[in-house]
Amino acid sequence: MTEKKEHLFIVFENLVKIKSECSCETFSECGLSDITVKQIGYLRVIDEHGEVTFSRLAKITRNSKPTITEMVNKFLKMDCVYKEKSSDDGRIFYIRLTERGQRIARAEENALLKVIEKMADSLDEKEIDTLINILEKVW
Repeated sequence: MTEKKEHLFIVFENLVKIKSECSCETFSECGLSDITVKQIGYLRVIDEHGEVTFSRLAKITRNSKPTITEMVNKFLKMDCVYKEKSSDDGRIFYIRLTERGQRIARAEENALLKVIEKMADSLDEKEIDTLINILEKVW
């Protein structure tokens, strides 16, 4: 690897490290330092879809209803979700995120926002514009 690429690697590695530390901080604050990536993914799906039933969550995640029931029961014990009975059909329950569940589901996004904030605080307007232009070239 060339010297410049190695330097770029180190810079990005540090940015990823800062983001990871921010995410881990959120998980620790929630008392869930051992939560899995898969569980976070499911919480994000619930967060993104808002009003989601067991059947809908099974379809979205391509899991069986028993698997979803088991997962939701774990989340209930972790105080990440609660079930809300449908006012239209008492047989249907919606899975809703608790405040804790929302914090976990949005931890990665919030961590990225903290990294961006740190970058914005370190750069002037022209440097921010330059960084945006550079990053837009690589995506």
